[in-house]
Amino acid sequence: MWNKSKPPKPVESSSPEAAGGAAIALLARRDYGSAELAGKLIERGYRAEVVEAVVADLLERRLIDDARYAEHFITYHAQRGHGPSRIRRDLSQLGVAAPLIEASLKAAPDWGRLAREVRIRKFGLEVPSEWSEKSRQARFLQYRGFSNDHIRSALGPDLDLD
Repeated sequence: MWNKSKPPKPVESSSPEAAGGAAIALLARRDYGSAELAGKLIERGYRAEVVEAVVADLLERRLIDDARYAEHFITYHAQRGHGPSRIRRDLSQLGVAAPLIEASLKAAPDWGRLAREVRIRKFGLEVPSEWSEKSRQARFLQYRGFSNDHIRSALGPDLDLD
């Protein structure tokens, strides 16, 4: 039976070349932030000091770039209809620095417009008049990661969420 989480041989775990090769193989599949990539390498059995050196080298060579990673992550998840709160939380959990997250979120799309588009995609063009339906749609947008201001812009100014 194939086990994809099988750790490397003990000799490889201290080899910077093997850790570098594993990092490049991971990066060939998708983009990673530096903290996430380091975690993946440590999870595979490479020693922390070796991983730290490999990640520093990759950062220096600009093969990984946390700012680029955050921008791509935000663009992708905004297109999927996620709001800034949810994206901020997800990036934080992936180890991206808070100042980098905030700078990338400020350069992102108009969140109020995106909240309206998400609401229309899910519930249709007509803005609800019933409070029960408004609150249901507001909860949906809140789950998606939109703030109260974004939800008000999507559902109308007469909605009181505070």
